[in-house]
Amino acid sequence: MWHDVVDLREFYETRRGQVARHMMRRAIRSVWPDVRGQSVLGLGFATPYLRQFKGEAERVLAFMPASQGVLHWPPEGPGVVALVEETELPLPDYSVDRVLLVHGLENSESLRALLREIWRVLTGDGRLLTVVPNRRGIWARSDRTPLGWGHPYSAAQLSRVLRDNMFTPTRTERALYVPPTRSHTLLRSAPAFERMGSRLFPTFSGVVMIESGKQLYAGSAKRVRRRLGRPVVVQLPQAAGRVRREKTPGLT
Repeated sequence: MWHDVVDLREFYETRRGQVARHMMRRAIRSVWPDVRGQSVLGLGFATPYLRQFKGEAERVLAFMPASQGVLHWPPEGPGVVALVEETELPLPDYSVDRVLLVHGLENSESLRALLREIWRVLTGDGRLLTVVPNRRGIWARSDRTPLGWGHPYSAAQLSRVLRDNMFTPTRTERALYVPPTRSHTLLRSAPAFERMGSRLFPTFSGVVMIESGKQLYAGSAKRVRRRLGRPVVVQLPQAAGRVRREKTPGLT
């Protein structure tokens, strides 16, 4: 089920949430270093990571599922957030260049329909960046943060889900190696955890990110040429004795 939008907002207002946002935002930016002239859609609860694209992208939108709730964003200007049904995005086909899915896939109750809707609104060369809790990481084992709720994924599992829904994974990133602690000392050491974790134990990151593109082709069966020859006549089995039709008296 979807996490409540108020709980998500309160998490990102804490010191722990601010550190998580900073570490994850750096990884997202490394995947999308330049979005000039493109339209960016944040789906789920992606607003903490969209600000870096404002003023650079041609258009930035944020959709929040009805089961989660909605908050106004950005606070300093006209809102760009809409409350939507996750399986019916109010956008035409091929209308978005980039989709950032955060706090979404692990909570969705209609995973296949959600991904098919994302596929529909993406342009032909569009990209989907999916961010999910890492099932091998510490953050997924603690229910004190939003990353401890929903269904976590390993990189292999997430890649399989994307492939099964007409996406082709192109790049995998990991982030958030600092433990989900409230200790200010450890949280201040988050950059050091990030450097050590990415080199020494990358599989234990807090989140897994996979960028993927649309599959625009479908496999077709190869035609097998058959050599033409004389037709083969197959004899049907015959009854042992021929049965005669008898006329019923009074009928012609």
